[in-house]
Amino acid sequence: MLKANTRKITFCALFAALTAILSQIVIPIGPVPVNLATFAVFCAGAMLGSKWGAFSMFIWAALGLCGVPVFHLFQSGIGTLAGPTGGYIIGYIPAAYVSGLGFRRGAPRFAWFFMFLAACIYFILGTLWFMFSTNTRLFEALTLCVFPFIPGDLLKIIAAVFVTKHHKKPPAARPGPP
Repeated sequence: MLKANTRKITFCALFAALTAILSQIVIPIGPVPVNLATFAVFCAGAMLGSKWGAFSMFIWAALGLCGVPVFHLFQSGIGTLAGPTGGYIIGYIPAAYVSGLGFRRGAPRFAWFFMFLAACIYFILGTLWFMFSTNTRLFEALTLCVFPFIPGDLLKIIAAVFVTKHHKKPPAARPGPP
């Protein structure tokens, strides 16, 4: 049992690190940059499962909150979470959880649908926080924070489904001698 949990925690740390790395691949198009972190969110949920995928995004967000520069453009801290992009960062946690639902009970053919729902979750949370933190109206926030990102996120969903389609959870560690 200890081996299995150690393995899961290790994979959570690896996905948190992957998210940090992919967050640095940025195209600054406005107040919310395009980056590849959402690809890691989709893959974390799909490959680790709902609970552990969400936990990996929690680790990533917690590291950033503690000052480790894991957010886009090597940002970190409470200022980033309280800033215009903070809702997206927090939204990655439930998004990874929802992404993992598509792989429950061996039904990966619906993975794209759950990844799409995951994208909707971080779009909703992120846009609401953006509107609150910048005092922006809904249509303007959608124009800045959602519409330009839909094509890229659809491509990331397709890539994540392709990468995780044949993923099988590693077998549980066999209990060894005490």
